[in-house]
Amino acid sequence: MPLVSLVIPTMNEAKTIGECIQQANEVFKKMGLEGEIIVVDSSSDDTPVIAKSHGATVVVPEKLGYGNAYLYGFKHARGKYIVLMDGDLTYDPREIDKLISSLQNGGVDMVLGTRLKGEIKQGAMPALHRYIGNPFLTWVLNKLFATEVSDAHCGMRAITRDALDRLNLKAGGMEFASEMVIEAAHKNLRIAEVPITYYPRKGKSKLSPFSDGWRHLRFMMLYRPVPFLMVPGVVALIIGLALAAVVSLHEQTRMHSLILGSLLLVIGYQMLLAGLYFAAYGVAYGVSSSSNLTKKIMSYHSLEKELLIGILLLAFGLALGVDVLLGWRAAGFGELYQTQNAMMALILCILGIQTIFSGMFLSLLLLNNGIKAD
Repeated sequence: MPLVSLVIPTMNEAKTIGECIQQANEVFKKMGLEGEIIVVDSSSDDTPVIAKSHGATVVVPEKLGYGNAYLYGFKHARGKYIVLMDGDLTYDPREIDKLISSLQNGGVDMVLGTRLKGEIKQGAMPALHRYIGNPFLTWVLNKLFATEVSDAHCGMRAITRDALDRLNLKAGGMEFASEMVIEAAHKNLRIAEVPITYYPRKGKSKLSPFSDGWRHLRFMMLYRPVPFLMVPGVVALIIGLALAAVVSLHEQTRMHSLILGSLLLVIGYQMLLAGLYFAAYGVAYGVSSSSNLTKKIMSYHSLEKELLIGILLLAFGLALGVDVLLGWRAAGFGELYQTQNAMMALILCILGIQTIFSGMFLSLLLLNNGIKAD
């Protein structure tokens, strides 16, 4: 049985995969370790042929995607230590020994390479990624999940088999890198970092900066929707309610205040519901743990109350709207003098409909997962 399994996802890396495998094997030989190299390939060029000729085991994943490739590769890995690395030579295979040695020395479960504390060769990483994108996303992850890493999205990392088996990894795309660190933090794994060198890619990059960045951010929202959606939603909701209340109490207040208040009210409520959707979805599909509050919200009893509240809001809104319509008809359908009441009717109807549909959506998630309140 190999002590180390190196898993490399590839897509058209014919120019580099041979050298990558050769250098990795030299590291295994130098360290006196029995190692295996698993290439998870989705190429249309000669990458799998070259990989096999250098002694690698080539497997074809069932689904495309960065995360899917690793998840499939893990199924074939037999080593006590699992090393992850790209096959385009942006990472130096000769630095694998740093990761393995760190795991062998004990005291840590997962080792991340850090490019930001190591050396980034000229042209290897765009300035936007190096100074803004990567540091920002890493900072957000550290704040939300109480980690202390400097380069959360580095693709060169290693983990023990025991630690890997404890992680609930599901992400199929680039957000897999974030998921792995988040899951490690959730499972209280001991994480270390080692400085590495990052080289310019040989060939066309497959990264999509804004799309991949959004995928990482969206994934973090599934685990922590409160700071992203619920807190801003509550703030907007309170301001909207305050403005609406001021207009209702003081008829001479400008209509602009009522319009702004209505807009904030609807946006805030929608963000609050969206945060609830994210939390419920994360629990229902197993990407985040459920809190007592989530369980209570996702119970049948709570959802029945939500539907009742939505129906009452909609009924009050319709009643107020009908009263405005009757008054308008009595005035001969001339100028509408009950503008404030019309706006309030609109707001109540919107909030009522949103509440009803949110209850229905959460009920569907509940049917999928069967979450019950304590």
